[in-house]
Amino acid sequence: MELRARGCWLLCAAAALVSCTLGDPASKSRSCSEVRQIYGAKGFSLSDVPQAEISGEHLRICPQGYTCCTSEMEENLANRSRAELENALRDSSRALQAALANQLHGIDEHFQQLLNHSERSLQDAFPGAFGELYTQNVRAFRDLYTELRLYYRGANLHLEETLAEFWARLLERLFRQLHPQLLLPDDYLDCLGKQAEALRPFGDAPRELRLRATRAFVAARSFVQGLGVASDVVRKVAQVPLAPECSRAVMKLVYCAHCLGVPGARPCPDYCRNVLKGCLANQADLDAEWRNLLDSMVLITDKFWGPSGAETVIGSVHMWLAEAINALQDNRDTLTTKVIQGCGNPKVNPQGPGSEENRRRGKLVLQEKPPTDTLEKLVSEAKTQLRDIQDFWISLPGTLCSEKMAMSTASDDRCWNGMAKGRYLPEVMGDGLANQINNPEVEVDITKPDMTIRQQIMQLKIMTNRLRGAYGGNDVDFQDASDDGSGSGSGGGCPDDTCGRRVSKKSSSSRTPLTHAALPGLSEQEGRKTSVASCPKPHAFLLLLLLTLVLAEARPRWR
Repeated sequence: MELRARGCWLLCAAAALVSCTLGDPASKSRSCSEVRQIYGAKGFSLSDVPQAEISGEHLRICPQGYTCCTSEMEENLANRSRAELENALRDSSRALQAALANQLHGIDEHFQQLLNHSERSLQDAFPGAFGELYTQNVRAFRDLYTELRLYYRGANLHLEETLAEFWARLLERLFRQLHPQLLLPDDYLDCLGKQAEALRPFGDAPRELRLRATRAFVAARSFVQGLGVASDVVRKVAQVPLAPECSRAVMKLVYCAHCLGVPGARPCPDYCRNVLKGCLANQADLDAEWRNLLDSMVLITDKFWGPSGAETVIGSVHMWLAEAINALQDNRDTLTTKVIQGCGNPKVNPQGPGSEENRRRGKLVLQEKPPTDTLEKLVSEAKTQLRDIQDFWISLPGTLCSEKMAMSTASDDRCWNGMAKGRYLPEVMGDGLANQINNPEVEVDITKPDMTIRQQIMQLKIMTNRLRGAYGGNDVDFQDASDDGSGSGSGGGCPDDTCGRRVSKKSSSSRTPLTHAALPGLSEQEGRKTSVASCPKPHAFLLLLLLTLVLAEARPRWR
C-alpha cells in the first residue's frame, strides 16, 4: 500500500511538472488566431505569429510551454509592456500634477490679488490725503510693494530687514519735507535714524506691520511653495526609469498569458500587486515624508484667518502705511523737539520754502475691507485634495492594477498567476523597498535605493521643515534647514541584518524559477556570463606546478 501511494505521488508530481513545463497537452494543436488579432492590433507584423502553437524552448521570459510567441514576439511584447506601464505611471503623475497646479494657481493668484488691491488703494487715496508727502515718495512706496511681491514669490530677502530699511528711508525723506526751512545734512539724518527706535516717529504701525506681515507672508508663501515642491517631486519621480527586473516581471504579468494561448486570463489581483509593489518599491518610500509635507500644509492654513491672518494682513498693508504717516504728522512737533535735543539744533535754510502746506495736510482714515469667502473656498478645496492624495505612493500599485492592468476581479482558478490559469498562492508584500526582500515576482536589491527618489525624499523633508518653521512665524531658509542627511544615497532605513547580506529572490510558491530568463535587449554574451560563471574553471596553476615537479624529478636522468 505504501509503495502504491508513493508511486501515485510520483506520477502526480511528474504530471504537474509536465503540465507546468510543456503546457496543456490538449492545446498542442491549438490555433494562435486570437493571439494574432491582439498582436496585430498593437501594430506589430502578423508575419511574426505562427499559425499554431510551437514548442517554447526559445522563450526567455515566459514559461517554456507550448506557445504562440516567437522570440521576436516576446521581445516586442516585453518592450510594449514596459512602455505601457511607464505611460500609465506618467498618466497618474500628470493627473496629480494637474490637481496640485490647479490648487497652486488659485491660491497664489488670490494672494497676489490681495497685494495688488492694497497697492491700488494706496495709489487712489494717498495723493489726496498726504499731498507731496506721498507724491514725492512714490518710488519708495512702489519699491516696498515690489519687494513684498518678490519675497512672496520666494526671493532671498529678509522681510524684517526690508521693512526696517523702508521705514528708515521714509523717515529721512518725510522729516526733510516737514522741515523744508532747516538744513539737514547726512550726518544729522544719521543721528535721526539712530534715535528712531526710541522716538517711534510712526507710532506702533511699523512694529504691528512687521509682526503681522512677517507671519502672514511666511505662511502664505510657504503654503504655495509646498504645493510647488509636491508637484515638482511628482514630476521628477515620474521620470525614474523602470528597473530591468521590473520590465521582465511586467511582461510576464501582462503578455505571457497571450504567449501561452490563454489571452483571456486576467492577472490575479495579488499577483499584480506583488509585481507592482516590487517595481514601485522606491516610490513607496516617499510615503512617510509625503504625508509629513501634506499634513504640514494643511496645518499652516490655520494662519490664513483672523486679524493677523494672511488674508487680512496682505490685503491691508496700505492701512498700516496710512496709520504711520498720520502718526508722524500728529507727533511732528514733539518729534522735532526730541530730535533737536538728541542731535542738536540744525541750521536754518534762509532760502527754504515755508512748511504751511505740509502742516495743513489732513489725516487719512481707511475702512478695513471685510474679507470675501474666496480664499476660504480655495483652501477648503485644497485641504480636501491634500487629504485625498496622502496615500498616493503606497496606493499606486493597487490603482494601476485596477485601472491599467486589466486585473481579474477575483483570485480564483480562472486568473493568470504568472505560470498558468490558476490560484495565486504567495502572500502580498508590504510597501517600500525593505519589504521586497522576499518578493516572489521581482528581484529587488534593497541595498541599492534609487538616488533620484532619495533626493526627492530629502526635498520633501526640507519643505516640511520650512512649513513647520512658518507655522511658528519663522522663515526657515532652505540652506539652513536642519536635517540628519538620511536618504542622500546611503540607503538609510534598511535594517542592518538585511542590508549586510546579498539579496536574492525567494519564492513562497512551488514554481520553478526561470534561471535563464533575461530582459529584451540583454545581449546573449551577458546571458552566457551568468551560466559560465557557475561552472568550475581548470586550475591551470596546479597543472603547471605538477609539470614542474615531474621535470624536476626527471632532470638527473638527462645528465
